[in-house]
Amino acid sequence: MSNDKKDKTSKQPKEQVIQLYQGAKRIHPKMAKGRFANLRILAILATQFVFYVIPWFNWSGRQAVLFDIPERHFYIFGLSLGAGDLIYLTMLLIISAFGLFWWTTIAGRLWCGYSCPQTIYTEIMLWIDHFVEGDRNKRLKLDKEPWNFRKIRIKFTKYLIIFAVCAWTGITFAGWFTPIREFVPALFTFQAGGGSLFAAAFYGFMTWLMAHQMREQVCKYMCPYARFQSAMFDKDTLIISYDEERGEPRGARKKNAKKEDLPLGDCINCTMCVQVCPVGIDIRDGLQYQCIGCAACIDACDEIMDKMNYPRGLIRYTTESVLEHEYTDADIKKRLLRPRVLGYGAVLLVAVIAMITSIAFRQTLEVDIIKDRGVMLRENNRGWLENAYNLRIINDSEREQVLTAEVSGFDEIMLTGLPSEGLKVPARETITIPVQVSTIPEYADKGSHPIEFRFTYREADSNETNTIVEKASFIGE
Repeated sequence: MSNDKKDKTSKQPKEQVIQLYQGAKRIHPKMAKGRFANLRILAILATQFVFYVIPWFNWSGRQAVLFDIPERHFYIFGLSLGAGDLIYLTMLLIISAFGLFWWTTIAGRLWCGYSCPQTIYTEIMLWIDHFVEGDRNKRLKLDKEPWNFRKIRIKFTKYLIIFAVCAWTGITFAGWFTPIREFVPALFTFQAGGGSLFAAAFYGFMTWLMAHQMREQVCKYMCPYARFQSAMFDKDTLIISYDEERGEPRGARKKNAKKEDLPLGDCINCTMCVQVCPVGIDIRDGLQYQCIGCAACIDACDEIMDKMNYPRGLIRYTTESVLEHEYTDADIKKRLLRPRVLGYGAVLLVAVIAMITSIAFRQTLEVDIIKDRGVMLRENNRGWLENAYNLRIINDSEREQVLTAEVSGFDEIMLTGLPSEGLKVPARETITIPVQVSTIPEYADKGSHPIEFRFTYREADSNETNTIVEKASFIGE
């Protein structure tokens, strides 16, 4: 072949394969050790104790915490809430929202790093990975190995443990909505209800999908909080930051090299902060929305700083104002006493006080007066005009209540249909009772007349009474 032909051949572009989509590579973070890692472990143990253990507690002969959706009744230790108390769910959501806003303004994404279920279950899955497959290097090496008996055995063991954790998580989740002491035996004897089975299977599957399969992808691409958190950040919000002024220029050096003799900053470019990050970012690139505030990079960097005999804090919890030398980390008042924090805190405090006060003074028995449209007006055997009503009585308490009633609105008026000794309303039940109100025809001329029901109720074994007043109307001739 001539030189001209060789030149033409060498100048031809090589064929390339361009992929429009490339799957995300599995991140294998190194296990971090340190004070913040210990705090995360404590947070996981505390939250999972609540989730896995609390449903097994009993309170006054029933499950201590139970959200009984079919019966439309919620039990939270000594507090019993019925369908009429859904307003408290709205108040709880408002409190949670403003609590998150307030906390994010002060401390950034500490919720994500220590308490978010996605973070917690991802951490549990990483523990399983580390326990079965080994540390980060061993896991990376195992993934590159061809499939053989050893790899199949290790992977099968890991997935067996993951399946057990996810299955029990799903069962526990269902146990918050159906009595768990009945559900678990029924599950293993194939007698559990379809709704409970679906809830357990769905939550267990989602635990596997989110915490094991997708992991950091949920935090990076699916979580809305990661997207709007910056709206609540300011220069005084506590965030995890790399001290660029101290760390740059970065570079490797010998351990015994004197710091003052090197034209380098404190960062030795070991990349340990990247290796321990569960979402795979480099904190040295600045604040990123993917950062969940778990502080694994702080523990890793502090360990390296200790080995190099450098002061800790190259990566630390701090604020932009501190990094810009407007004040120091110790000056916490300037960080807390600012309008945004005080505003969110005031709204949160008002909402909490309102909810506690409302629950403390709420009526445990409710009465709805429903006019019987089938009997608008009739004459009874005494010759009086009579209207018919249905009383829907809701007993949200866990004790039987005795109800008596009287009615007013005319000089001569009579209420019939209730026992003279009082109506017994069973605990946690709703009953409907037909009653009649009658008066002398001369008092009730044509049209609607306002009347008032006064209900008095007490616990069956108590003399302390409560009163409910409800307004209604009487149709005259």
